[in-house]
Amino acid sequence: MSKLDLLTPLNSQLIFVDHQPQMAFGVQSIDRQTLKNNVVALAKSAKIFDVPTTITTVETDAFSGHTFPELLDVFPEAPLLERSSMNSWDDQKVRDALLANAANGATKVVVSGLWTEVCNCTFALSCMNDTDLEIYMVSDASGGTTKEAHDQAMARMVQVGVVPVTWQQVLLEWQRDWARRDTYDAVMDLVREHSGAYGMGVDYAYTMVHKAPHRSNHKGERHAPVPAAV
Repeated sequence: MSKLDLLTPLNSQLIFVDHQPQMAFGVQSIDRQTLKNNVVALAKSAKIFDVPTTITTVETDAFSGHTFPELLDVFPEAPLLERSSMNSWDDQKVRDALLANAANGATKVVVSGLWTEVCNCTFALSCMNDTDLEIYMVSDASGGTTKEAHDQAMARMVQVGVVPVTWQQVLLEWQRDWARRDTYDAVMDLVREHSGAYGMGVDYAYTMVHKAPHRSNHKGERHAPVPAAV
């Protein structure tokens, strides 16, 4: 596997690290509502493409609180791998889950977590030191205690080969071709809900260019098919 190979649903797996309220309280590198939007959007992206996903938590009852309910809503059946270590790679359950996915070809590990400078960084360095897995750090679905802490942690990871990405970049790399119609509608729905100005542009193209019915007048109905890619 090479870092020149694009992310695909088959070569990727995803891990969410410590998306819990006490960890989010300390985030100052990104607006916390934006962070949650991006985390949930990344989760929905993985769901669309059936990408293996691991959710791990730390000291849930003693300190950190429960995982974001919006994230759990996307993966209601996913086990929550509870840890005591700040470094997820120290936990055997986490290692076993990731290595099992890797054995099936998912050797590119997409990471979203809190905090960037602690849980994300230690995990990435330890995982890469022990395995040949590639780490793709989703910068805008992760957060640090300060912007400098986040930025310096990202820089440290990049220096040793971690690949920085954003959630929408991951989504569109998994989609890759708008002729892939089996996921097209779900991706467009996700973009409209979570992608801000891009989503507004999609709505405009659907309703004004392709003359699909406006959502507010057709509750519960899908848009009319769009004849060309947006």
